[in-house]
Amino acid sequence: MNVLEAEGLHTFYGKSHILHGIGLTVGEGEIVTLLGRNGAGKTTTMRTLMGLTPARSGSIRMLGRDTTGWPPYRVAALGVGFVPEGRRVFANLTVEENLRVPLERSGPFTVDRVYQLFPRLQERRTSRGRQLSGGEQEMLSIARALLLNPKLLMLDEPSQGLAPLIVRQVFETVVAMRKEGISILLVEQNVRAAVEIADRAYVLEDGHVAYEGRAAEFAQDEERVRALAGASAEKWEIDSA
Repeated sequence: MNVLEAEGLHTFYGKSHILHGIGLTVGEGEIVTLLGRNGAGKTTTMRTLMGLTPARSGSIRMLGRDTTGWPPYRVAALGVGFVPEGRRVFANLTVEENLRVPLERSGPFTVDRVYQLFPRLQERRTSRGRQLSGGEQEMLSIARALLLNPKLLMLDEPSQGLAPLIVRQVFETVVAMRKEGISILLVEQNVRAAVEIADRAYVLEDGHVAYEGRAAEFAQDEERVRALAGASAEKWEIDSA
């Protein structure tokens, strides 16, 4: 069963045609990664799916409902979590206060459970958002989304600007979320890390889907991975046990 199905999405910013007939699916319990160079349309795809930048044409189904044209709050209320690029935490609120902002939905993730997943956040629970490192802010952004106990979680560039050790922790967390039954759509510049943990991959080029298939197969296409990965073309290994 698919928790997300999008077909024929055409999205514009003003007169600029950004997405050209994008289609993708995320199955129940899957990690699907959306790859591509800067400007390929990855973030626009996420914004379109969430209703932040509505498509001019095409259709979206999430969790069995036709969400085409829905505003973001209705999409979120359905059970869809979104962690946007840029770690938008409340700078003047403490970690604990940031975590109390979302309305908790019933499910496995509570504030205590989130602290178990991110011990560093518990250590910093009285620190204000602006006092956190980039990695801590990313953990806080993901933790806030988890408190909604989403069935589908969409992550936009969670590793951006983070040290390698923190990137590894973030990706191990993504794997752990899948084990809790959350389906994940992951936009990521760190191609090696993304294809290591993902089940399937889509590659966007100029607003079109240029590749769709098993992530493991894409990972073996060394020339293509290097073309996308650029400087981060070194081998990546993660403990997904």
